[in-house]
Amino acid sequence: MTEQTSPSYPTNADTIIPRIVVLISGSGTNLQALIEAAASTDFPGRIVAVGSNRPDAGGLERAQQAGIETFTLDHREFSDRETFDASLLRKIETYEPDLVVLAGFMRILTADFVRRYQGRLLNVHPSLLPKYQGLNTHQKAIDAGDSVHGTSIHFVTEELDGGPVIAQAKVEVLTNDTAATLSARVQAREHILYPIIVRWFCEGRINLDDNGVLFDGAPLPAVLDLPADSYQ
Repeated sequence: MTEQTSPSYPTNADTIIPRIVVLISGSGTNLQALIEAAASTDFPGRIVAVGSNRPDAGGLERAQQAGIETFTLDHREFSDRETFDASLLRKIETYEPDLVVLAGFMRILTADFVRRYQGRLLNVHPSLLPKYQGLNTHQKAIDAGDSVHGTSIHFVTEELDGGPVIAQAKVEVLTNDTAATLSARVQAREHILYPIIVRWFCEGRINLDDNGVLFDGAPLPAVLDLPADSYQ
């Protein structure tokens, strides 16, 4: 495990605001969107750490440049998933997070890990769930002849990509789309939607209870839909 400590992230010492840990495995474009949102003086949460299972993840540098502490736990150095997740959980707990955000974290989490953060663990998935759980979602949408594709923000449960969906954003599937071009447009929507949902969670507007997602204290009647005012 390696750790990089940077100058503390800006905060108002007189205000207690939710503490956020973000987990990544790659370049961190969704992380960057969250960093930029959290840099606003009115953002109701603070990113206290960014962790990765890959030491070479580009998103770690994004965090360090923003003055956010980073850590890595290379999953290849652990004998099994349970041992890795137990170590990851112990590390995350040192930051006392109110929210754990998965932003391209390419690991299937164990039930023990998920239960520890039940109702405080968010994920972004590049499909309109429940469609296309797992990988290669953009190609699956193209192969199926879908006219609309998109992204979902959901609470994480023990079921892979099966937790209650909070919000979605849609994009049109163009006739000449490839998986790469479709992915780029979906990511652009993710970069708008994810910071909004994290903000609402930190404001206490979004919660999870035994009956599902609550929005402003009432059961969410339908998945929130980010208006597709422009398909890019």
